[in-house]
Amino acid sequence: MARVPVAAPNRLHRMLNRIPDRTRSRRGRTPALPDLELATRPRPWLRALGLTAVVLVGAWLGLLVVGNVRAPVGPMNTTMALRPSLTGGTKINVSPLGALTLDSHAAPVRLDVNVDQLDPLRSQALVDHPERLSGLQDEVVHDVEHGTLDLAVRSCVAVVTGATALGLAVYRRPRRALTAGGLALALLAASGATAYATWNPKSVLEPRFSGLLSSAPSLVGNARNIVTEFDVYQKELARLVTNVTKLYDVTSTLPAYQPDPSTLRVLHVSDIHLNPASWRIIASLVDQYKVNVIVDSGDTMDHGTAAENGFLDPIKDLGVPYVWVRGNHDSLTTQRYLQRMKNVHVLDNGRTQTVAGLRFAGIGDPQFTPDRSVVPGGDATEQLAGDRLADALRAQRTAGTPADVAIAHEPVAARRTDGEVPLVLCGHLHHEGTQVLAHGTRLRMEGSTGGSGLRAVEHDYPAPIEASILYFDRDSHRLQAWDAIKLGGLGLTTAEVSRHLPEENQPGATTGPSAPPPTSAAPSPSAP
Repeated sequence: MARVPVAAPNRLHRMLNRIPDRTRSRRGRTPALPDLELATRPRPWLRALGLTAVVLVGAWLGLLVVGNVRAPVGPMNTTMALRPSLTGGTKINVSPLGALTLDSHAAPVRLDVNVDQLDPLRSQALVDHPERLSGLQDEVVHDVEHGTLDLAVRSCVAVVTGATALGLAVYRRPRRALTAGGLALALLAASGATAYATWNPKSVLEPRFSGLLSSAPSLVGNARNIVTEFDVYQKELARLVTNVTKLYDVTSTLPAYQPDPSTLRVLHVSDIHLNPASWRIIASLVDQYKVNVIVDSGDTMDHGTAAENGFLDPIKDLGVPYVWVRGNHDSLTTQRYLQRMKNVHVLDNGRTQTVAGLRFAGIGDPQFTPDRSVVPGGDATEQLAGDRLADALRAQRTAGTPADVAIAHEPVAARRTDGEVPLVLCGHLHHEGTQVLAHGTRLRMEGSTGGSGLRAVEHDYPAPIEASILYFDRDSHRLQAWDAIKLGGLGLTTAEVSRHLPEENQPGATTGPSAPPPTSAAPSPSAP
């Protein structure tokens, strides 16, 4: 009989015992593996968000470090750069004189052009050979095109390099880094396509000035030249460069504005509210722009008392005619005081008068609410006043002496003149604005030339000081253009001037608006 080794059953028993152990171990690990995988797998939207952040930050860093070019433009050395922006546009920095801002395009990138310095050799060549100015336009166009092309190439390299380098540093995977670089390039290409699709060459006709440049209206020429020379964008750009060159050539003074003899200039002010600083600002604008007449659309005073009348005395020293209508903070006492001044023309009840070649008609505000707590008649009273002004305008037109400009303090009253006059001026709301009404009349509302007076301290930020220069054709008496002037309010020292053209004077327009038969327009909400 064969003998069975004693160790065999023991080994067999241990082998059988191991089977359930591994099964239990497998069973214990099996449900844990999916939980571990789900916990460590990144969510798709987080991964996409992280990649987007890497692309944007890397592209931005690339543009900051590499994405600019130094390019000569005519006699000047400039630096061109692309910068991320929510509004797009072009900013031309003319250090230390200030900056010009153009609404040239809508894209998430802004073109910055920094005028670094005037090249002495090229500038002297223009002085020695003035005949070269005739070819400056072509030279400027060529320089700008070359600089823009170089900037586009360098910007592409900058954003791809920046995004790729940052992607490699964050992910440490070449494939992911190259993906970031490719997305950055696609983003820049999309931004360029958007800028090209929204490119507006007419933006050079309506620049916004800041800094000392706001004191130099001759930088882009007078209103008539802008209207008649709009056809070629490059010509305006070349003229801009030429005039900036002249600015640099004069180290201590800005060029004097040479008014077009065929243009009438009207300074529109409103809502001075007893701010004594306003008179100095008005006098400066009169001198700088060679103003022919000032129009004040009311609220010159704050309470309209006789004790305030002395505040009006500087009007006598402004040196130009002053057309005035009563606001809801101006009393009849204020009106009678101004009527005794020689150079002041008070308009009320639809009275019409020709001043400085333009025919004005106006009406005083029917309400007197200096404490701003009561409104006796509300909008209904303003509408009646506007209807009286419209009736007077209609009568003047029937008599063959139509008014060129109507004036009312309240926008509700001003709107009632729609269809009876080409332009109506108003104020009251302490912010500027322009609107062409339904029947062709342009309503131009002025902000507060006094920075809201004592009300400047009522809000978190002081109200700006605003005024406008209106340019009229001396023959047709139609509005050609206007400059909206905005100065920093109490405690601020900022300045901005933006030029605007009526639609009929925009490039491509052939005829101006006509005033159809009168109808009543819907009133706008009034404010105290």
